Amino acid sequence: MNLRFLGLALLLNAASPVLLPATAPAAYAQQKQNITLEDIWQKGTFSAKSVPGFNWMKDGRYYSSLAKGDLVQHDVTTGLPVQTLVAGADLKLPGQTQALPVDGYSFNADETKILFSTATEPIYRRSSKSYFFVYDRAAKQLVPLSAGEGKQLYATFSPDGKRVAFVRDNNLFVTELATMRETAVTTDGELNKIINGGTDWVYEEEFEFAQGFQWSPDSRQVAFYRFDESAVPEYNMQKWGPLYPQDDRFKYPKAGEKNSTVGISVYDVAGAKTVKMDVGPVADQYIPRILWTQVPNTLSIRRMNRLQNQLEILHADARTGQARVVLTDTDAAYVEVNDDLRYLEGGKQFLFTSEKDGYRHLYLYDMNGKLVRQLTKGNWEIASIEGFNEQKGEVYFTSTEESPLQRHLYRINLKGKGKTRLGEAGNGVDAVNISPDTKYYLNYHSQAGDPTVVSLRDGQTGKLVKVLEDNAALRQKLAGYNLGKLEFMNFKTADGVDLNASIIKPANFDPAKKYPVLMYVYGGPGSQTVKDDAGGGIAFTNYLWHQLLAEQGYIIVSVDNRGTGARGSAFKKSTYANLGKLETQDQAAAARYFATLPYVDKARIGIWGWSFGGYMTALALTKNADVFKMGISVAPVTNWRYYDTVYTERFLKTPQENPGGYDDNSPVQFADQLKGKLLLVHGTGDDNVHFQNSIAFVDAMVRANKDFQTLYYPNRNHGIYGGNTRLHLYRQMTNFVLQNL
Repeated sequence: MNLRFLGLALLLNAASPVLLPATAPAAYAQQKQNITLEDIWQKGTFSAKSVPGFNWMKDGRYYSSLAKGDLVQHDVTTGLPVQTLVAGADLKLPGQTQALPVDGYSFNADETKILFSTATEPIYRRSSKSYFFVYDRAAKQLVPLSAGEGKQLYATFSPDGKRVAFVRDNNLFVTELATMRETAVTTDGELNKIINGGTDWVYEEEFEFAQGFQWSPDSRQVAFYRFDESAVPEYNMQKWGPLYPQDDRFKYPKAGEKNSTVGISVYDVAGAKTVKMDVGPVADQYIPRILWTQVPNTLSIRRMNRLQNQLEILHADARTGQARVVLTDTDAAYVEVNDDLRYLEGGKQFLFTSEKDGYRHLYLYDMNGKLVRQLTKGNWEIASIEGFNEQKGEVYFTSTEESPLQRHLYRINLKGKGKTRLGEAGNGVDAVNISPDTKYYLNYHSQAGDPTVVSLRDGQTGKLVKVLEDNAALRQKLAGYNLGKLEFMNFKTADGVDLNASIIKPANFDPAKKYPVLMYVYGGPGSQTVKDDAGGGIAFTNYLWHQLLAEQGYIIVSVDNRGTGARGSAFKKSTYANLGKLETQDQAAAARYFATLPYVDKARIGIWGWSFGGYMTALALTKNADVFKMGISVAPVTNWRYYDTVYTERFLKTPQENPGGYDDNSPVQFADQLKGKLLLVHGTGDDNVHFQNSIAFVDAMVRANKDFQTLYYPNRNHGIYGGNTRLHLYRQMTNFVLQNL
């Protein structure tokens, strides 16, 4: 589930919050404009600029992007266009006069050929299908990738640029570019049964990848997934519109139900031979990642048990399929999967991150899984590995070392020495995009309430080379609006739990007055809504909506409860096997704490959230009904039995093993305790958190004779967007807050 994150000792207590700079003195607030919903959701008044379509080119000096149909090369040190690599007018098929309207592209390794995509249509969160075409830059010739019928998925050049692998109709294909001869690697693909080269719904959503194949570094082999989802129960989601609604049936394993049986095979291109890898005798397990090592014919396979508390790294011989376990990572609760496994050149070592000492840190191992050394250590976490300089033996990573609210870039060598923070000192969040040779990196820096600044920086020193986008115009525009101050604070609940929070007060805040409080919550495992970035830990659009409400006289608060991220494994995993219990206790405790502040109207505290936050809202208004006057629950899980296997069982075990963990904190079970005003919102086309969740909650509230309001959006998915949808939704939400809080 993804809508699915200052050391604590340095955070000041509630009596002296950390104030961020105001946009202008409050005395001038009456001269400024108020934000409107149309500004946020229709006019794009506050849209931030970035560096669009940025793709590093092979020498690290240039990047490319699509601009009005042309593929343009830019000098990375200036951001200025240098040349047009391919004119959109040249993208014509032989005999055609109309150029293709391309929407994506990728180069082969030597940048002599380009794959262009067109007519791309999304499938789920990370998957899409397109028509792909191969463009030869020297010959200026464009040809279709495939002569077969139907769109293709995940088209990818081999490292030597001689072939392209892709998926169509659940089968894997390889096209030889010299002859454009297409070979079917698999032929048994079938909708809702067998998937080759792609992933099923739950892997795509929860393990966060959709392409299920990888070329070997020498281009001789393709490793690929095979999913047999025949036994997985189908979910039927109706699509409204025609005289008779259409059924959309897809495989969705709910908690405790059967998963796909997953296998890994390797296809040898020259020999046209497929070898199945030995992933062990247990069918009911996960294979959340595969990755080619730097050793020829050696494939790395990560295997995980169904409860996800044991992760094993296997090394498999691609020629025979034989595999051995080289490393095992275990946890009393669960082990998380990420992309931080890196195999180093020379084939002798690999990097891996683990939470085994209580915080996610970086470790170096030899190829037999023997620990060489722990590279980082401390009461802070690695956020992700960002790059690696093979020549100098240096690892680049972002971490929370300065504060759980911040992210900054660091470099350390393989001896665990020389750790250096790159970039300028200061607060905020840095998201980076490092060139393949680590000579430069793009830094996307933001602070709470302040738009992103995109800069190019030196990969060794972190010094500024050039600001590519400063969003000065947006910053100046925001200064003309009645924006409230954003404060970060740390407080202790009555139970002695230290929690981080953010608070937005009206621009004309008067400490002698009493204000209603609206709390925004997500609260799911490993997440954060309290972070020093542009939106203060949330989407910038939600930050602006919160400012709109502050203009109307509301204080907006967000609190990161137990179970959230960036504060170590113990804090995050304290909610294991009892999802929702401690989280809602903390939110209720936070509401009680804010109710003690002299400027808060304790009888007017509300709460709202989306997805996991919608679940938290529904639970808060039932199990903690005396605390909250109203709530807005958007796209909530209302019973974890309705959600998918991978996410739910990671945090709750299976319902067969832990029925109380599922039922003791289900809003459905406590509908009769509802007291406050509730607005329940859901999209009927939500393939992620099914509309079934809201139906069950509504049914329970009707049985309990409780009053509530509902708002549903036909055929809208979990994000509830498209056309005027967001404008309409937030207008209804705004009205509900104004009328009930």
